[in-house]
Amino acid sequence: MKRNEVLELCKENNVDVVKGEKTSELMLKLKEIGVLVVKRGRPVNENSERQKRLKELEEKRKNGTLKRGRPVNKNSERQKRLKELEEKRKNGTLKRGRPVNENSERQLKLKKMEERIKNGEVIKRGRPVNENSERQKKLKEQLNKLNINS
Repeated sequence: MKRNEVLELCKENNVDVVKGEKTSELMLKLKEIGVLVVKRGRPVNENSERQKRLKELEEKRKNGTLKRGRPVNKNSERQKRLKELEEKRKNGTLKRGRPVNENSERQLKLKKMEERIKNGEVIKRGRPVNENSERQKKLKEQLNKLNINS
């Protein structure tokens, strides 16, 4: 559509035109009030193979008979494995994660800790203090100095 035609439409429909306003902006104003309907792109041939296929697909969508994606092979190894996993989930027999080795060093240590807690022993968290370390000796000296001064 040429600029002169757009300007005429603006005058007919009482659309304010500012000097220097772009034609595309004027066309947007005309679109907003519903005067101008612009069809973009090349015209559609309703009898083309593509348009026929698109109509057919739209009908299938409406009917709910449209199949989407790749079909599933029920006899494939993956489907068998998925089915087996689903059954185990329902039964509650599905094991997740890495199995625990009861004879590992860490598991034996944890068992000893549990036994000590059951026997009423208080277990402190963290690394035990080495009373003979240089740092501990300095801290004892500082504490003694404070006790003497106070």
